[in-house]
Amino acid sequence: MAARTITPIFSLMALGYLSRSRGVLREGDERVFSSYLYYFGLPALLTVDLSETALTREALGLMALNLAPMALVLLALMSVHLVLGLERETLIILVVAASFGSLGFYGLPFVTFAIPSIEAERLATLSVASINSVGFILTVLVLEAYTDGGSAHHKVASSLARNPLILSILAGMGLSFMGVSLPAPIASSLHMIGASTSPVAIFMLGVFLFSRDYGSLRDAAAISAIRLVLLPAVALAVCQLYGVSGLGRTVMVLMYGTPLAVSMIVLSERYGFREKTVSSVILVSSLAAGVTMNLWLMLLEIVF
Repeated sequence: MAARTITPIFSLMALGYLSRSRGVLREGDERVFSSYLYYFGLPALLTVDLSETALTREALGLMALNLAPMALVLLALMSVHLVLGLERETLIILVVAASFGSLGFYGLPFVTFAIPSIEAERLATLSVASINSVGFILTVLVLEAYTDGGSAHHKVASSLARNPLILSILAGMGLSFMGVSLPAPIASSLHMIGASTSPVAIFMLGVFLFSRDYGSLRDAAAISAIRLVLLPAVALAVCQLYGVSGLGRTVMVLMYGTPLAVSMIVLSERYGFREKTVSSVILVSSLAAGVTMNLWLMLLEIVF
């Protein structure tokens, strides 16, 4: 099982890294891959998968439950802040780490490699639709508050209105609720485009990791532990508490074990927020997640 996930993920990351180090791709070329995934690949996947998913009460309940681990960890971080008085920037980076995981660009590929089934992909899509939507909003709100406070809600509303991932989630869920089936040629085209998301996302990550300015890797490892250890552990506890078992539990735990989102580097540059620290957390969490997510997968298969 581990070879089925580690081999393709690290092979694609290595190819991306080598393409930059050998000059096949140049600085800035990763933006082409990022734009393709952001505007075409992932929106196509989210739209067609959600449109073909029956959003029953059970499915909607699972989407709501998906938010519980993040809420609990954020509550714990705020409690620690109140007790210990964490520095403002330290609190923000911890909140961002808990909120903004790479569920679409890393979690979905990992799940499709580890559990190659339509049901696993759809469960992962539901996780992206719920966790990433809320996580993105929280992250932008926190960063807006970090820079200029009061105008945050106006900028967030404007950003969401143009965000292709949010729009594709709304489109897919809307089609599902209305019981509208996409015409076969359109559905096939979206499936084809969506299928490219996994390999392109992992390849892009390798390109991104080359020639970045990194901060303290020790600090990055400590922050990464929130995503790689704490969040999946809380997700597992939530699943046990609410009786979520089998594939639903596995997907939720794995999706919460994803690294910090690569797009966070864009937000950190836009808001002037600890660019080197963010790059380091992305580096450490992305490399370590290939191991830790497999360990979580093995734990779920052996113990649970």
